[in-house]
Amino acid sequence: MSVLRNDYAGPFDSKLRLADFSRQTLADLGREFELHGHLQDRVSLPRVLMRFGEDALTKVSIEEWMCASPIYSKRMQRALRFEGGDVGTIFKNLQFDIGAPRQFMEFRFDLNGPDEGEFWLECCGPLLDVEPYGEKRVKLMCHNVEDPTFDATAAATHPCAKIRPIHRPPRIPSARVPHCRWRVFIDDKSEPYTQHPNLAIVAGSKLAQLVLGTTEGVGEPGGWPDYAGDFDPEVEFEDFSHRALVTILSEFALQAHLLSRSFLLSVAQNFGSDALPELSARQWTGIGGLSAERLRNALAIEGDGYAEIAKTFQLHPCFQPREYIDLRVEPESDGVRIAFGDCAAFEEGDPYSWFAHLDENAHPAFDAIARAVNPRASSMRADTRGDERFAYRIVIDPSCAPHDEAPDVKLAKVSKGASIVFRRRRPLRQ
Repeated sequence: MSVLRNDYAGPFDSKLRLADFSRQTLADLGREFELHGHLQDRVSLPRVLMRFGEDALTKVSIEEWMCASPIYSKRMQRALRFEGGDVGTIFKNLQFDIGAPRQFMEFRFDLNGPDEGEFWLECCGPLLDVEPYGEKRVKLMCHNVEDPTFDATAAATHPCAKIRPIHRPPRIPSARVPHCRWRVFIDDKSEPYTQHPNLAIVAGSKLAQLVLGTTEGVGEPGGWPDYAGDFDPEVEFEDFSHRALVTILSEFALQAHLLSRSFLLSVAQNFGSDALPELSARQWTGIGGLSAERLRNALAIEGDGYAEIAKTFQLHPCFQPREYIDLRVEPESDGVRIAFGDCAAFEEGDPYSWFAHLDENAHPAFDAIARAVNPRASSMRADTRGDERFAYRIVIDPSCAPHDEAPDVKLAKVSKGASIVFRRRRPLRQ
């Protein structure tokens, strides 16, 4: 077994994969990838609000989560081998959902039996984000959006599962803790939940059906190979094996792409396809730049040169999993060369993804990611080679003033989650 990395110090390695990092580093990256998928919403939904109004914000919020979370819920259940039809399975699902990133949303669970349980949030970062905007905005998130989306996620496990509030915001008194509490139960006498029609459209994508590669036989020993055992209310990424962690990270990246796909589908159906290029670019730019900053810190990528830019692109969750996105990146003496080969990301046949709007011109998301490393960096088109579909170069101009931070990166940073410092809560399980 080769020596596994704890960070990405040292020279650039073109063959580096997620599987080349240690279990502890993968556990740290798990928290980053989970948050990445959640915070992309903090870019796209405010843009919907600005362009189309509050009713549009509510409708798109509901539809994007309803038509992505049931798909990725079942994927994670299969990946970690905990498929079932009980409340414990629903709780396990919530523990590995980008809709509930740990430490930004402090979930607690009480499983009372196979058909009954409760969860509550000691602290909810999204609530703290929206409370300054008033009670109406709080009710929009905690009532209008949560009711249908919670049930859609639960129904992926059991069609008669229900999630109902015991109490929820607006908080009375204003400092109430826990922020909310919910009952989860199986009601076999109720009508099975009817999923949104868009679910079938998203489920038909190559992304939703993607088969990830295996990492069996790779990595360091220790940890659970899956989550087939009993529900653990305090589970952490440190509990899992090297192979399981690589799978979790890949699935988190895929969850983020599914959520974006569902978002763009809802926008197109409600407001027309003309809105997609702008909203897609803004979402990718905002989350791309923010996650690049966080990734550099998580992996101790120090420096502001071409090697550091290449490393950041190489491991960025926007370009994972590699079974879906064929990204090729290499630092050169006078820049960084980025190229994409033909891959499933370009074969969806619809405009509901970031890659559907990519062309030979450099994308603003590339600038945002590169400028998280060096604010004097810029991207531009490049000639393709061999079987490349698109190619770009990133160069640093030391004579120019640092570029201003992109407005959509600033928008992503409005959320308190953008600056959260994750804590390791337990050592690696042996």
